[in-house]
Amino acid sequence: MSDTPAPDFEQALAELEALVARLERGDLPLDEALKTFERGVELTRHCQGSLKSAQQRVEILLKRNGQSEPEPFSTAESQEGTR
Repeated sequence: MSDTPAPDFEQALAELEALVARLERGDLPLDEALKTFERGVELTRHCQGSLKSAQQRVEILLKRNGQSEPEPFSTAESQEGTR
């Protein structure tokens, strides 16, 4: 791995989307396409790890509050429909 710090989730996702767009164009030389694909795999793993960590944190917070099952967020729009 490189010595550069890992990007945050949003940065990694934006970079991954850009890499996918480059690969989908199909105009990259094979060597560059492989390097781009490898970077995409790294970013995908980073994003998956970030999401898993966030999910674990949410589960811990829910357990602390005595809730065992996640509940959907209630938005202003959904509350207006129930009045």
